[in-house]
Amino acid sequence: MRSYSALFRTPEFTPLFLSTALRSAASTIGGLALATLTYRATGSPLLSALSMFGPQLAQVVGATTLLSASDRLPPRATLTGIALAFALGTAAMAIPGLPIGAVFALLLVLGLIASLGAGVGWGLLNEILENEILEKKGYLLGRSVFNMSNGLMQIAGFATGGIMVAALSPRTTLLTSAALYLAGALVTRLGLTRRPPRLSGRPSIAQTWRTNAQLWSARPRRLTYLGLWIPNGLVVGVESLYVSYDPRSAGTLFAFAALGMLIGDVTIGRFVPPGRRRQLAVPLLLLLAVPNLLFALRPGVWAAAVTVCVASIGYGASLVQQERLMSLTPPELSGHALGLHSAGMLTMQGVSAALAGTVAQLTSPATAMTVMAAGSVCVTVGLVAAGRRAERRTVVPGPDDELREGAVRG
Repeated sequence: MRSYSALFRTPEFTPLFLSTALRSAASTIGGLALATLTYRATGSPLLSALSMFGPQLAQVVGATTLLSASDRLPPRATLTGIALAFALGTAAMAIPGLPIGAVFALLLVLGLIASLGAGVGWGLLNEILENEILEKKGYLLGRSVFNMSNGLMQIAGFATGGIMVAALSPRTTLLTSAALYLAGALVTRLGLTRRPPRLSGRPSIAQTWRTNAQLWSARPRRLTYLGLWIPNGLVVGVESLYVSYDPRSAGTLFAFAALGMLIGDVTIGRFVPPGRRRQLAVPLLLLLAVPNLLFALRPGVWAAAVTVCVASIGYGASLVQQERLMSLTPPELSGHALGLHSAGMLTMQGVSAALAGTVAQLTSPATAMTVMAAGSVCVTVGLVAAGRRAERRTVVPGPDDELREGAVRG
């Protein structure tokens, strides 16, 4: 599979793509509205950041309890149910006078549900593109399209959400988000066919732990997971402070960040040849963090917008790393592996949002953004050093072929 048009000729790819795009738009608009509502109510950078990214902390609970269900539940019914849960939960958060504590309780429940959805959804993408995945081409191209759609939905969502919050109200914007989640549920239910689970047996916490241990046991996979989770997560900590850095222009900063992410995904997914991609993972991770160090100078809105746009091109590193993860993972565990990737990444984003908000509370948003960017650079350099040490070791291959390789390059 060499073209985007070929993807959309693949049965069921289009409805999965559309339903995911609707959920992404809903998440973008709803997140901005809720962060603004929280900041207006509390004046706290920490609570504002947590309202937008804190639910992802619940992903760590899902990663340790629910992930075995990713390959053991029927995909259509599961994805439809998750979208409906988000529609109801988002609508509930728009209720006037709802206490902040109740809002955060709802967010944590939705975060726990979301930890299951990522594994089911990306596992289904693997299944839909099965033949192309065997050629090691379809997954990267397919995932890049989803990432590009996410970028476009974020650009449109943050721009539209910013206008709606200013012209209408955060609560009205939240109801719009709930309607988009409902539309995503309908597209999923009507557009996808009924498929059996990829694995038999009942999901359980014990099975989740066993598979997590299996995936974590190989050093190359372990370093790949860390590279996917930590540098990315720390930069999301920077993004979590856009509202408190400039409440009136946060939508602009988010939109420009999404534009940069879109540029990176298009470039890596479509134009960079496979042999070159793996060499770009580390430079892209550094690009993701280094420009954000300019927040130490407290730039104005347009200088900040250009800065975050350039930096966010570095999010293209995740495509390279996901391609490597798939090459290191048995096909029957693809859903669980991708679910673990997503849960760990989102958990780290939530942790980083909490950390960034705490530093901002004690210092200033600009200082906290600089600290988080510097931390991302340090972690990337440390993972590169660990990968090089692994390459120098002589590893005896075991049952898993991936033991032949080590590095953080993807």
